[in-house]
Amino acid sequence: MLEGTADERYSQHPGPMRKPGDAEHEHSWWKVMCLTGVDYFSTLGYQPGIAALAAGVLSPMATLVLVALTLFGALPVYRRVAKESPHGGGSLAMFSHVLPRWTGKFFILVLLGFAATDFVITMTLSAADGAAHIVENPYVPKALGQHSVLITLVLLALLAAIFLKGFAEAIGVAVTLVGSYLALNLVVAVVGLYQVFKAGDLVVDWSHALTAEHGNIAAMIGVSLLVFPKLALGLSGFETGVAVMPQIKSAPGEPEDNPVTRIAGARKLLTTAAIIMSSFLVVTSFMTAVLIPEKEFKPGGAANGRALAYLAHQYLGDVFGTVYDISTIAILWFAGASAMAGLLNLVPRYLPRYGMAPEWARAVRPLVLVFALIAFGITWYFDANVDAQGGAYATGVLVLITSAAVAVTLSAARKGERHKVVGFGAVSAVFVYTTIANIFERPEGVQLASLFILAIIVVSFLSRARRSFELRALEVSFDAAAAAMIDQAAAEGMIRIVTHDVDQRQPQEYREKAAEQRLESHIPDDAPIMFLEVVVGDASDFSTDLRVTGIEVEGYRILSVEATAIPNSIAAILLAIRDRTGLEPHVYFEWTEGNPLVNLLKFLFVGEGEVAPVTREIIRRAVPNPADRPHVHVDS
Repeated sequence: MLEGTADERYSQHPGPMRKPGDAEHEHSWWKVMCLTGVDYFSTLGYQPGIAALAAGVLSPMATLVLVALTLFGALPVYRRVAKESPHGGGSLAMFSHVLPRWTGKFFILVLLGFAATDFVITMTLSAADGAAHIVENPYVPKALGQHSVLITLVLLALLAAIFLKGFAEAIGVAVTLVGSYLALNLVVAVVGLYQVFKAGDLVVDWSHALTAEHGNIAAMIGVSLLVFPKLALGLSGFETGVAVMPQIKSAPGEPEDNPVTRIAGARKLLTTAAIIMSSFLVVTSFMTAVLIPEKEFKPGGAANGRALAYLAHQYLGDVFGTVYDISTIAILWFAGASAMAGLLNLVPRYLPRYGMAPEWARAVRPLVLVFALIAFGITWYFDANVDAQGGAYATGVLVLITSAAVAVTLSAARKGERHKVVGFGAVSAVFVYTTIANIFERPEGVQLASLFILAIIVVSFLSRARRSFELRALEVSFDAAAAAMIDQAAAEGMIRIVTHDVDQRQPQEYREKAAEQRLESHIPDDAPIMFLEVVVGDASDFSTDLRVTGIEVEGYRILSVEATAIPNSIAAILLAIRDRTGLEPHVYFEWTEGNPLVNLLKFLFVGEGEVAPVTREIIRRAVPNPADRPHVHVDS
């Protein structure tokens, strides 16, 4: 009766993206941290340069503010998210449980728009910075410097090609890339600090410039808070960290709704990654501000988007610098792979489950091509400029972190944890301010996100309308009483089912309904009938399991079920009865009063409307052979 494989039906369920029985694909938390790290740690390739460009000599102080908000704001928030959403849903999953019905669905679509902005810009920005490292390498012909856009497009095409072929060994590759990249950065950091301490006059010059421009500490902190939105790059690593939680090992026998070992591993992942990244950011922002002339950070400068690579070449030679460049290019390119994997998990997790994606959205290859084409367009629009894409990237990241902070604040409030409400509320307020400040200062980010949101909403609702005539039942099951009623009716030779809108479930209701239906549909007085009652629960959901229960009221047999839409559920139950008994059941309806267009809209959004013709159409589409279809009767 139900179309699609078991795996396809499972993918529509909320919860883990991991399929049951996939424990052999789980890994230690530190290996999964490397998968997250290709996105998070790769921002070292451009973060110090962007910080210097945004804050000038104040970049070390601004970076300290970023680190403080990371360790005391974002980290506690996502540790809470890991606890409450251990299957990779993140803050989006938390909101889907808090916000009701269509309000929640619409809000999730908006957040998906910002998430798409975050992940797509991660791909394009990282590839653009990889291209910058290529053209600035002294061993690369200078002529290539005019072709940054082309190089970026090639990197994106190679990324898409990997996913089109298959991407099963991501964690192994990530461990290698992250391990080598962090080791090389450690060397650069140690040598850079040595150069700073050796050239004390540069530190004096920097400190004089700092106090001359910004005066006292309070003023420095204030300006740092103002420029913080421009520095909030790489924080998407937290969202990625909770998204990959299903890949973390859980202990044998742990309940799926509370995998304690996996939650503990995710928290270690988040904490370790935050401490490593924060340490590197503090050190590298200080040494780049001291050692690199300010003009080199500006567009066209040798350190623009590649401050640490600049220092690697200057103090460790072009051979080591080239090795560093190769490592940086590889991890920046693979950061796009992490983002692509996030998109490929995110879209199927929500849109098909809501009925808001075409059928092909469940397949990897078509989605890869769509995301690759979008990335090509964005690269062309921004001219492969790292700085120009920073605003859009920061907008997506900040909206996701803000939503996570608000989600955990609401969670703490529901559980009566007052002190945590205050703490998480304060963090939420900071990120709300930061997000708004970023939007006003760099509106191109929210403009791009709005395009993603509009596209997602339009495609989603068109898809929902198109797919509304599917059966939409993941599984139909009958309790013992319902099964006995059906089997008894089958033994009598013909199954007759009268649809009924449940009211108070009084005997008089069924007596009057039976008499009326027998008269209008010419059902013999001695022919047994069953009533079918569908109660609409959350009509905004698309697919659900149907659990049919049997009820008897003074001899009247009733099949009752809670569902998301009446006609789809009736069609699915009729086909399940047919498969169980081998008989094509007869179902009897009354015409629905009202405007047909209004009834159609009620069906699409409320799950009711013109039930009889819609049920017949759903059956017609589900069963090609007319001889195998249940019989639909409508009174005249």
